[in-house]
Amino acid sequence: MHLNITPVLDRTYFHSIYFREPGGVLFEIATDPPGFTFDEPLESLGESLKIPPWLESRRLVIENLVPPITLHHQKES
Repeated sequence: MHLNITPVLDRTYFHSIYFREPGGVLFEIATDPPGFTFDEPLESLGESLKIPPWLESRRLVIENLVPPITLHHQKES
């Protein structure tokens, strides 16, 4: 069986390859590094929306599509 595998693609937070299996399902295999601490420290991870440079031109559209997230803190007993 021959699979057409893409070159390694740099997705800023990880690197990945893509291929379709004979039935047509698209698979992605990605690395763990460099990870989401690439552009922000672990202590503030998730406090603001970070996107890769290649999507910055679409930031306003993306920000308007992402629903607001409300965190509910549990009281310690």
